[in-house]
Amino acid sequence: MQKYTIFTLFFLLTVLVSNARKPNIIFVLADDLGYNELGCYGQKWIKTPHIDKLAADGIKFTQHYSGQAVCAPCRCILMTGKHSGHAYIRDNGDPKDGSTKQFPFPGQNPIPDSEVTIAEILKERGYQTAAIGKWGLGHFGTSGDPNKQGFDLFFGYNCQRHAHNHYPKFLWRNSEKIEMAGNERKLDGKIHSQDEFTREALSFIEKNQKDPFFLYLPYAIPHLSIQTTDRWLNMYKKIIPEEEYVHRGYLKHPFPRAGYAAMVTQMDDSVGQIVSLVDKLGLKENTLIIFTSDNGPTFRRLGGSDSDFFKSAGIFKGLKGSLYEGGIRVPTVAKWPGKINPGSTSDHISAFWDWLPTLSEVAGGQTPKNIDGISMLPSMEGKEQKKHNYLYWEFPSYGVQQAVRMGNWKGIRQKMSKAKKSADLVTELYDLKNDPGENDNLANKHPEIVRKIESIMVEARTPSKLFPLLPEERQLARKAK
Repeated sequence: MQKYTIFTLFFLLTVLVSNARKPNIIFVLADDLGYNELGCYGQKWIKTPHIDKLAADGIKFTQHYSGQAVCAPCRCILMTGKHSGHAYIRDNGDPKDGSTKQFPFPGQNPIPDSEVTIAEILKERGYQTAAIGKWGLGHFGTSGDPNKQGFDLFFGYNCQRHAHNHYPKFLWRNSEKIEMAGNERKLDGKIHSQDEFTREALSFIEKNQKDPFFLYLPYAIPHLSIQTTDRWLNMYKKIIPEEEYVHRGYLKHPFPRAGYAAMVTQMDDSVGQIVSLVDKLGLKENTLIIFTSDNGPTFRRLGGSDSDFFKSAGIFKGLKGSLYEGGIRVPTVAKWPGKINPGSTSDHISAFWDWLPTLSEVAGGQTPKNIDGISMLPSMEGKEQKKHNYLYWEFPSYGVQQAVRMGNWKGIRQKMSKAKKSADLVTELYDLKNDPGENDNLANKHPEIVRKIESIMVEARTPSKLFPLLPEERQLARKAK
């Protein structure tokens, strides 16, 4: 009931909005793509001409952050506009109540019905909505069912683990299982999921070209396993050198570096096809296209990936699973002709929880209260931008971590799981303006800044029973089991 009351208020607040057609919104989310893995961010080996052109025709953000260092929570934060100290989903995890045991893959913990998502807001404002790719926020029949969270159409992987195979035996169209004939869990197959997502996205745009639409494309690549098609693999096999390594996890590819680069270029081609269709249909001037990534790149040659070779995180420390910059600072570009000046660059400090208010404003209406985000639309349009007092993250995994970005200062706690009480926690401090690689810990030189950041680490969050963080919370959770 709370959700529908909010929607009614939104409607009453937006009835006076101009009758001019609302802009279309296409939001492309790469999976585990590092800050430095696009040409427009400095990548030398991997070709991404279409995304590079998006940046050239629009704006590139240099200080935009993911909501979290792994998949599911960052998607929850994106959808709901709440940072990880307030978001319902704060880590990966499957439901433990057996509610999804009938499915081949269990899906992740569902976001509750009380959460208001971007899709619900836009749907209420007359948008046709689709999520095509990897969902990860709750299975069909649960409160996290994408069809219950504002999406008219869902096509793809509901469960994240299902998405570890890019030649799946089936995908979902809403709650209907669609068989992918000829596919197995192998390095190649007949139907690559990325190609299916692109076809479905193009069809959705064609069908809804006369109505405003929100197309959310949470792609499953370049997340492992390394699986692509010969068309893209052959671009790199003779160019990128390979070397022996100790394989861990996922399928083993004979050309892992080339295969990884091929997946990124395959994704880039999908973006190019979508932009081309938007232009062909005469929708270019009225379509905002956004491209970003859910977190940093993969670590330690897992599944054959090689973030060191590609310099995937650029100058930044940390990779996927880390709250150091390399795990959460993500490449982000946006194009909107007539609204965003071509070739723009913004160093505005922003994060995934800013997208809900941004897209809400783009659609011409009020932003819901009780969120953490601030609209980035002024930055996109080259106008004066309201700034965050701070950005906050907490991550109850990978050793348990907290981080705060306050101006140019960054405070971070690592290995919190080893502490027996909160008083034992240690905060590192970095000056990102002069030390973006987080190499020089200045905590001892600036105790007053550390105290301020530590107070934010207390005030910015609400404890979660599902995802305990502090030592005392984790001890209580263990006793409750």
